[in-house]
Amino acid sequence: MATIEALQTAIDRSQNLVFFGGAGVSTASGIPDFRSANGVYSQATGNHMSPEEIISHDFFKQYPAEFYDFYFKHLVYPEAKPNVVHKYLAQLEARGKDLTIVTQNIDGLHQAAGSQKVVELHGSVHRNYCLACGRTYNYENLVLDQEGIPRCPFDGGLVRPDVVLYQEQLDQTAMLAAMQAISQADMMIVAGTSLVVYPAAAFIQYFQGQDLAVINKTPLKIRTEKVLDYMGDMKDIFQQLH
Repeated sequence: MATIEALQTAIDRSQNLVFFGGAGVSTASGIPDFRSANGVYSQATGNHMSPEEIISHDFFKQYPAEFYDFYFKHLVYPEAKPNVVHKYLAQLEARGKDLTIVTQNIDGLHQAAGSQKVVELHGSVHRNYCLACGRTYNYENLVLDQEGIPRCPFDGGLVRPDVVLYQEQLDQTAMLAAMQAISQADMMIVAGTSLVVYPAAAFIQYFQGQDLAVINKTPLKIRTEKVLDYMGDMKDIFQQLH
């Protein structure tokens, strides 16, 4: 495993950085990841369907009440606050680093910490829109009907979150922005992601820079000659950086 000093040196000498983060980035904020023992995918659903099936496009269309019951219980954490990882990245940008954050998370915590250049591959729970008229709503402004389904106050249309569900494609604009940022970066930090969900997992192939750091609880199979590899608690690692 590489040293913290090596990671700090790489960050210091890089000007154009990309941070590619997954669910593990937000666990210190009290938001569970997906594939660990206590993750979202291990939650009992009560209807013999897997969480992946429930948060799919087809299930959302057919059973919106059941979808939103699971969604609000397991995917939305309005009280969550940015942790040391979010704050460190925002501070890097504030100090003059050209930092782009490419996140698979939908919690909006990078923006809450102050980061300006954030590419949200899977959308955000904080953005919602009416499927009938297109009006947009913040999470705080959602109006639920008796079944717990968000409805548009103007026309009663179903309001859905601006998040990418299973069976749906990633937003092309977000994908292009991520690929462009990665291809131009001097350094890339991959953190808190298993890199098993495509097409996002393939984005790392666009990195042509000098330093690639991987921070994760489990090792990742990344084919490249030079990788700063860190296994352990992400919060502890970032607390040692300055």
